[in-house]
Amino acid sequence: MPDNALEVRGLHRSYGAVRAVDDVSFVLPGGGSLGIVGESGSGKTTTARIIVGLERADAGEVLVGGRDRTARGAGRGRARRLARAREVQMVFQDPYLSLDPRTSVEAALRETLRLHFPGRDHTARVRELLDQVGLGTRAADALPRLLSGGQRQRVAIARALAVEPAVLVLDEAVAALDVSVQAQILNLLADIREETGIAYLFITHDLGVVRCVTDEIVVMRHGRIVEAGATAGVLAAPQHAYTRLLLESVPRPGWDPEAISAARREL
Repeated sequence: MPDNALEVRGLHRSYGAVRAVDDVSFVLPGGGSLGIVGESGSGKTTTARIIVGLERADAGEVLVGGRDRTARGAGRGRARRLARAREVQMVFQDPYLSLDPRTSVEAALRETLRLHFPGRDHTARVRELLDQVGLGTRAADALPRLLSGGQRQRVAIARALAVEPAVLVLDEAVAALDVSVQAQILNLLADIREETGIAYLFITHDLGVVRCVTDEIVVMRHGRIVEAGATAGVLAAPQHAYTRLLLESVPRPGWDPEAISAARREL
């Protein structure tokens, strides 16, 4: 098994004259956790969607476990598409939009398992997934509307984990949750990573999130990577003016929003 769970090489994606992703490259080691940070329009979500397969790159490569997901014909055929889906799963900001409101938690998990692993009895696996995300069997019969935001996000994580992916992409996955619930979900993800060895790719604007749960960080602006390195080092001593601006924009005692706005205009 290659040491790197994910390799991104020279990704480009344009929409007309707008370069949403401009020569983006990075590596996510197996079992590692990498954060891509930047403001709205930085290109981080487009990069994530290309990695998952929801968008097609104009140029560049995405390798998972050393296998090129962007090669011509890589996703043709039902079996190949399912195999690609099992490699990389995505958890979105609002799980309610990706959960069928008419389908119970257990039924949603069984549907995913039947699709990828037909002909098996999935009862034990469903219980295992519920326990893994801290829901337990009491939530199995619940519909999404009867669950809290944190519980729905746990269901979305369980469904993504059901296929045992090598990489889990979390696109602002805790941004819509209360701070206390955010901490619970982030602790849960840390525990799952330690238990399973899965690699995480966090897409977020929240520097507090990347500080807590990532080993490496990539900072994007206008589709390009402007800084990258170990999370602790980048956040402690940022080298690029944009990274410094992101850090200075976090509200704190003595925070001066007018000075931040002036620095943003200058940049």
